Amino acid sequence: MRERILIRNADAVVTCDPADRVLYNSDILICGGRIEAVGSNLAAGDAQIIDAAGKYVYPGLVNTHHHFFQAFVRNLMTIDRPGLTLMQWLDDIYKVFVRIDGDVIFYASAACMADLIKHGCTCSVDHQYCYTPATGKQGVDRQMEAARLMGFRFVAARGTNTLPRWKGSTIPDEMCETTAEYLDDCQRLLALYHDPEPFSMRQIVLAPCQPINCTEDTFLETIRLARSAGVHMHTHLCEGENSSMVRRFGVRSLEWCRRIGFVGSDIWLAHGRETLPEEYALLAENHMGISHCPAPTMLGGSEILDIPGMRKAGIPISLGVDGCATNDGSNMLDTLRLAYLMQTFLSKKRGGCPSPYEMLKLATVGGAEMIGRPELGQLAAGKAADLFMVDARRLEYAGALHDPASMLAKLGVTGPVWLTMINGRVVYRDDHLTGVDEAKLLQEGEQVCTRVLRDTCEAFAPYRRNPQ
Repeated sequence: MRERILIRNADAVVTCDPADRVLYNSDILICGGRIEAVGSNLAAGDAQIIDAAGKYVYPGLVNTHHHFFQAFVRNLMTIDRPGLTLMQWLDDIYKVFVRIDGDVIFYASAACMADLIKHGCTCSVDHQYCYTPATGKQGVDRQMEAARLMGFRFVAARGTNTLPRWKGSTIPDEMCETTAEYLDDCQRLLALYHDPEPFSMRQIVLAPCQPINCTEDTFLETIRLARSAGVHMHTHLCEGENSSMVRRFGVRSLEWCRRIGFVGSDIWLAHGRETLPEEYALLAENHMGISHCPAPTMLGGSEILDIPGMRKAGIPISLGVDGCATNDGSNMLDTLRLAYLMQTFLSKKRGGCPSPYEMLKLATVGGAEMIGRPELGQLAAGKAADLFMVDARRLEYAGALHDPASMLAKLGVTGPVWLTMINGRVVYRDDHLTGVDEAKLLQEGEQVCTRVLRDTCEAFAPYRRNPQ
């Protein structure tokens, strides 16, 4: 029998539906992981009751770009991003990445998922391109293990780097795969994990890391396999590599993608901040979206994505936290706030900026649509029961409670939420992850980080502590 839950008498329900409704003193009836009804005075029947008095309810946030494995390579000032070019930073960071093993990927993934859940994110893409001699081909498998433990809705983007260092990439030879190896593992993962049905908890995306670190054949074969399997594709683009692309191929990144056929509504790009206005039409005509990651933009001192101009041109936009090596956290609420503030910074120059509520929709509906998941990102009958609640009875919110739709981005509600629900199951409530021994995971994860990275990598040398 499917479990029924009634969220009763929420002070506000911000639906993010096409009518942009905000409902007051409302209920949400959930059955079997789906929303049956949203409205006032819904009959409880045999449903479990969650008292939402004093709470604001929002659709779960959808994160469209991350690198979970990087959680153990953060707060590392020896290779901090500011002051370095993208290519310099990549050269430094891969010297650490090459040591990562499967245990690092598992515990780093669990840490990132915990951070996402605690800050209202109910579905995340992770671009897993770290394959070392110690990980073998088990990177995504270890992530799936963590997602099951955390009760997290997970889209694994199977990445790869196939261009050897001697041909101009920044990748250590030990981390390079052949295109054939990558494709074989993609097929294995598709057969083992990919559930194409609506409300799926596990999906696979094919995601070569970036053109400067992969061969053209890798991209061509990715297109062939992804479209035959009916899955999406993803890559990094226009984030600082254009000058290298011009030297290597004589064209900028987007033109290179157009020439090889890596365009379409089943593809979205991470960053895109170097995209020129004259290139907007190519993205818009192919309905190719961009995952905007504000934190690494700030850390790298890079161009701020022209969201108003891109949206006017018809380019889909979503939000991503990006990997912890260029963010240091997985807080989607913080990402929402940063994205809004960055757009306001250039508002006068660009003739306006998205409203706080419009930014929220990029983080909900925008993300859901970009990854082909229309059942996510809204609170409405027939949609997934993925949501989070903020306790509006906190003193620090006094004077700001009149506009729940704008509150998250405008006020900067970035602390842990009160409750997070995924697929109709409460996975976080009152500062506790449900069904997870958080202290045990933390202790084990720290031990793994020390064993694999802190005690072996030169970048960690200044932080090593003398034995007691």
